[in-house]
Amino acid sequence: MKSFNVGYVYIVLCAVIFSFMEVVLKFTSGLFYPMQITVLRFLLGGTVLLPFALRSIRAHNARFTKEDAGFFALLGFLFVCIAMTFYQMAVTRAPASVVAVLFSCNPIFITVLAGLILHEPVRKNHVLALCLEIVAVLIIVDPLHARLDSAGVVFALLSAALFALYSVFGKKRAARFGGIAVTSLCSLFGGAELLVLLLFGHTAAGAALFGSLGLTLYIDVPLLSTLTARSLPWLLYLGAVNTGLGFVFHMLAMEKTSAQTASLIFFLKPMLAPLFALLFIHEEIRLNMWLGILCFLVGSGCAVLPGVIEANRAQSAASR
Repeated sequence: MKSFNVGYVYIVLCAVIFSFMEVVLKFTSGLFYPMQITVLRFLLGGTVLLPFALRSIRAHNARFTKEDAGFFALLGFLFVCIAMTFYQMAVTRAPASVVAVLFSCNPIFITVLAGLILHEPVRKNHVLALCLEIVAVLIIVDPLHARLDSAGVVFALLSAALFALYSVFGKKRAARFGGIAVTSLCSLFGGAELLVLLLFGHTAAGAALFGSLGLTLYIDVPLLSTLTARSLPWLLYLGAVNTGLGFVFHMLAMEKTSAQTASLIFFLKPMLAPLFALLFIHEEIRLNMWLGILCFLVGSGCAVLPGVIEANRAQSAASR
């Protein structure tokens, strides 16, 4: 099998793994506290990725400095403590299918932020895609009927935007260390920082502070005491498979194809995640949701497919 075809296998595997994320979080909502599963899955996922990260650092002949440690500490805080906190809050308040589709907006946020911060070109198809995805969000949210929890929708969009910001800033170190190293180190730094916050939430001062800020989900969160034989396999899936293996497949997909082609993962997820939510947790998918998904897919196609076609042509020309 040619490496180019293997890349598409990695894209499909990654899309399937990522599309199960919101469904599994919904299914396990009674087994874990929201911040408990967040801290555990990123510490576990970062650890699973660490051997690949160290190999990537060696392959890039990179030297880890104090400045890098500070960078990853800040980026990990943005990624785990802020973006993924909003994501977890969204999952607790909105349907899994809605969160999955809204979070899949992050490639468009990445395009816009990369243009503003990294001065990467923003083309006409990106602007068209952004407009179509705004329309898709409005169709899904359906503000005239207000069936969805507005806070859940806002949290999902905030998590997508902040994840995009994390991705854009992560590019600055990916060239030196490799994408897997950035993901692993941010997961470990961010997981450790969230652990400190949760331990602080067990103190009287921490509980009072978090309570005054409305962050009650940080107060008295159990870490390992509630783990059971029933919940442990789900933790292993969320940490080792989703956060660990999923990102490995994502990086392998980019290596075997291109970054543009690998973004097809977030083109497939809005189709797969609602289907998984319907099949496995019997979540009702309304007509406006299907229409929003269709509009979202058209927008994603406008953003992703021209780059995929261009990358395929370039790779075909290079192989001649």
